[in-house]
Amino acid sequence: MRGRLERLLGTGVDALADLGSSHAWTLHRASLADGREVFVKAASDQAGVFAAEAAGLRWLAEAGPGTPVPEVIAADDRLLVLPWLRSASPAPSTAERLGRELAVLHTSARPATYGAPWEGYIADLPLDNTSGDDDWPRWYAERRLEPFLRLGARHLSSADVRLVERVMADVQALAGPPEPPSRIHGDLWSGNVLWTGDRALLIDPAAHGGHRETDLAMLALFGTPHLDRVLAAYDEAAPLADGWRDRIPLHQLHPLLVHVALFGGSYRASLVDAARSTLGSG
Repeated sequence: MRGRLERLLGTGVDALADLGSSHAWTLHRASLADGREVFVKAASDQAGVFAAEAAGLRWLAEAGPGTPVPEVIAADDRLLVLPWLRSASPAPSTAERLGRELAVLHTSARPATYGAPWEGYIADLPLDNTSGDDDWPRWYAERRLEPFLRLGARHLSSADVRLVERVMADVQALAGPPEPPSRIHGDLWSGNVLWTGDRALLIDPAAHGGHRETDLAMLALFGTPHLDRVLAAYDEAAPLADGWRDRIPLHQLHPLLVHVALFGGSYRASLVDAARSTLGSG
């Protein structure tokens, strides 16, 4: 890997530290001969995943200056190279800045359609980014819920499957007021928020044109530090439609289905609760 990294970056690698693994790739910290430190993902057969992540980060950055994503230094079919970012403890002021910057990301340089012009992935599972028109509820049901319900069905009862299918059938009534597409991170659970000094940066995206409430719902799914500050700052900068809190479970159904597909029945109860809450809010 060292030789490939040197050829990709055009400089020597003085030190390479292993940081473990995630899904099908390994993680590394490299000290370069030109004085830089970088973070490296490496794999032998994850070309699509790395291409999607690099494309997503670059596309999110196109929203404008101050977009809270790291630079993509380099990428090929076996390596993804980002700056090495020093982590810091989350602070209320940093959370408020994240809320404001996330609002700008969602409301600036909006894409024309839902989806994205590249093949998507979430973790190492394919994600259908086929572009759709301005009907987000139908796009969400067809491109996000149905494929992962099929993948995870072996871990669910027939009653569980029917419950999610009810959400899909009623999604037009459950989705709230129409929203134009936003550039969203798409996998914004707390582990993909990297707190660095006075700023938080978003990593490991499943980026696409989507509904902005999706990112906020994912921040709430597994707990994010100072989430109340993030949401208050966001809502002040880009006010959300009435009832958005009631729609959080609807937006959480996709990541929960992904977790059922990846990790099995341990996420079944959370999925069922979210589906029931979604139907109860309609």
